[in-house]
Amino acid sequence: MLTKAFWPAAVVSALALVACGGTAGITPGALPMNPASQRDASSGKIQHIVIVVQENRSFNNLFMGFPGAKTTKYGNDSYGNRIKIKPVSMDTVWDLDHSSNTFFTDCNGTGSVPGTNCRMNGFNLEPVGCGVSPPCPIKHPQYAYVPYAETKPYFDIAKQYVLADEMYASNFDGSSFISHQYIISGQSLSAVDYPPGAWGCPGGYGDKINEVGPQRQIPYGHEVVCWDPTTLGDELDGAGISWAYYATSYGSLPGLWSAYQAINHIYNGADWGKDVISPPSQFLNDVKKGRLRSVSWVTPTCADSDHAGCSSKHGPSWVSSIVNAVGQSKYWPSTAIFVFWDDYGGWYDPQPPAYADYDGLGIRIPMMVVSAYAKQGHVSHVHYEHGSILKFVEDTFGLARLSASDTRAKSPAKDCFDFNQPPRKFKKIPSPLGIDYFLREPADTRPPDTQ
Repeated sequence: MLTKAFWPAAVVSALALVACGGTAGITPGALPMNPASQRDASSGKIQHIVIVVQENRSFNNLFMGFPGAKTTKYGNDSYGNRIKIKPVSMDTVWDLDHSSNTFFTDCNGTGSVPGTNCRMNGFNLEPVGCGVSPPCPIKHPQYAYVPYAETKPYFDIAKQYVLADEMYASNFDGSSFISHQYIISGQSLSAVDYPPGAWGCPGGYGDKINEVGPQRQIPYGHEVVCWDPTTLGDELDGAGISWAYYATSYGSLPGLWSAYQAINHIYNGADWGKDVISPPSQFLNDVKKGRLRSVSWVTPTCADSDHAGCSSKHGPSWVSSIVNAVGQSKYWPSTAIFVFWDDYGGWYDPQPPAYADYDGLGIRIPMMVVSAYAKQGHVSHVHYEHGSILKFVEDTFGLARLSASDTRAKSPAKDCFDFNQPPRKFKKIPSPLGIDYFLREPADTRPPDTQ
């Protein structure tokens, strides 16, 4: 999402898009399981699942040139030109627009609903936060990739474990708010984009998401983002399975990447004080002290997020620290780690998303799968989405489906894991910054998405 400080006024007003409608730890042996589901997921070998949510990168932007993956060195624009993809550091003070309006533009340059004819040729038309001040590092900053020197820890993780190059956002727009709702509940109550004010409870006028373009084929109206869908946390609670959601606390400000803040019965219930934990680095301490929950979501600070505009390139080291913390702990033989990026962030990608419905699918994003049972150096070409991660959790712990996305999605269990092999010994991932740095890292409460 584009930081408001860099937006032209016309863009600010145009991006208030939206909608409402009505679609859609543990002691081994002590958990009520669905035996068939458990066998399908991991044959009982996985007892802990860690979902690492990073920010705003397309697959091509982060993994261009990765051996065996579908990437490109050139992209097309709306005028039929072929544009070379050039390196741009993560360490930027500016951002790219990736709202719902821009998703349609990026898809085919016309702003119409993509359907099955998405050509991925309109990225040159999307607003950017650089220009006169600060100047853009390249002529078309939307057509960029992160230099290998910065992504090396990600490449090292992917070469050790699994990289999925057909992972797509379950929702079409580039809103972090909607994406984070999808990774906890598999839907967003038909909402699109983000509220103009607070991102969650207690709710109020400033939380309303408002719809503006009649051509978008989504319902008119608005929603207050303090709602009550069933979440994966609810299902885990019902089954007596421990969970935690690690996110930055913004004090009196809303937790922008704290998805459960939008869930009324979580925010105003016992889970808020017990299972929603700050700061994110507490995850590293909990692993070290033997307090890893059965299911954990780990979100970053701005500096550690990979989000454009955060003036930092610490993200690869942050993710490596999470992987190393688990890998060097007693939890390694029983844990599956999923690392994915919540949306494409406006960065060019050549692979067109499939059209599922008015809400999805979105542009391709990276996903890595790390486990003692993950296939080594494997690039998975299976079609995944947010719901694929939810489905793996559900199948592992015998839980019901939440929504359309996890029902239709393919689980990564078969193509990304080999549960017939003995658990592989962990090999530490080298990175510029280690676990100790993040345990001592100064508090970062910059809200990267202020609109």
